[in-house]
Amino acid sequence: MQQRDSEAAPPTLGVGMVGYAFMGAAHSQGWRTAGRVFDLPLRPVLAAIAGRDAAAVRAAAGKHGWAAAETDWRALVARDDVQLVDVCTPGDSHAEIAIAALEAGKHVLCEKPLANSVAEAEAMVAAAARARANGQLAMVGFNYRRVPALTYARRLIAEGRIGTLRHVRVTYLQDWLVDPDFPLTWRLEREHAGSGALGDLGAHIVDLAQYLAGEPLVGVSAQLETFVKERPLLQGASAGLTASGGAQRGPVTVDDAAVFTGRLESGALATFEATRMASGRKNALRLEINGELGSLAFDLERLNELSFHDHREPAATAGFRRILVTEAEHPYLEAWWPPGHALGYEHTFAHQARDLVEAIASGTDPVPSFADGLQVQRVLAAVEESAQKNSVYTPVQAVEAVQA
Repeated sequence: MQQRDSEAAPPTLGVGMVGYAFMGAAHSQGWRTAGRVFDLPLRPVLAAIAGRDAAAVRAAAGKHGWAAAETDWRALVARDDVQLVDVCTPGDSHAEIAIAALEAGKHVLCEKPLANSVAEAEAMVAAAARARANGQLAMVGFNYRRVPALTYARRLIAEGRIGTLRHVRVTYLQDWLVDPDFPLTWRLEREHAGSGALGDLGAHIVDLAQYLAGEPLVGVSAQLETFVKERPLLQGASAGLTASGGAQRGPVTVDDAAVFTGRLESGALATFEATRMASGRKNALRLEINGELGSLAFDLERLNELSFHDHREPAATAGFRRILVTEAEHPYLEAWWPPGHALGYEHTFAHQARDLVEAIASGTDPVPSFADGLQVQRVLAAVEESAQKNSVYTPVQAVEAVQA
């Protein structure tokens, strides 16, 4: 790891986080770790965490290292020891919390997808633009950009190693909803989640496709499907994933799976599949990008590896070769372990925290920005519109049209 000068401690950056479940735990890990691994210009301090259940949020604060707990996110935003608000709640509250935090003079990190609707995302982009004029920064949390192999893939594409892009194909497959008796959680209710596999998984692969290609999607043609129309109701607000003992069931109001094609601005073609109903697939995010000079391929379940094919090599010896992305020259790896010692999922959140802290310290715009999040939101909206119109090709509105 990098060595730091103990005599010159950097100024602190007080972080307040709203939400303490899966993403809250992952973000907590990132904030705890980033300043201990990287030499940061500001030292993240876990000032306070907020959640509605007093006992649960106190337990989360103790488990994850937060100094204080709040039961009202407004109280967290108002705290003098919080300079950055990290939003890890369901999508229906992203806009309200993020906008309030920006207007209170705080920096904001907001989990993906940015919002539940294009209108909410546009309001968030406008709020971020106003806050930027006062020095506040806003970033959306697409953590897979921070997988070193994918960051390195973007570098290779930007350097022209695979030439002009022709095809981008991405799938994100999970199986946690295969059981029809899995309970009706908030992720299956449109009013809370916005959409199903489309927003949960599709947002990630849309962002990755645009990030790696370095250009936006300009149109899509899509199909959505909900295979299990009703599921058992939970026993109560704090019942976790325990279904009710009786036969009472409620409607699933989001998609179980999304399949769509798209066209990038350059004319390259893209295909996408996102589902939480693929038996045997736990977290299978896979992509392949083909260019005129070569190809790149990646599998999240082997996240330290990148496959690269150089089509200019002699046919007799050409083929995909495995790059183990653990060298100090690879993105983020200068601060971690010796070559060959693998990183994991949780490291992406430390990398995310590092990048945002460095942007705040330098006053530079962080990426992905709220505008990037809006671009993804507009693609998701176009997918839904296309599916409603029997897969008709649907243009994606350009983000440049939004006024702050």
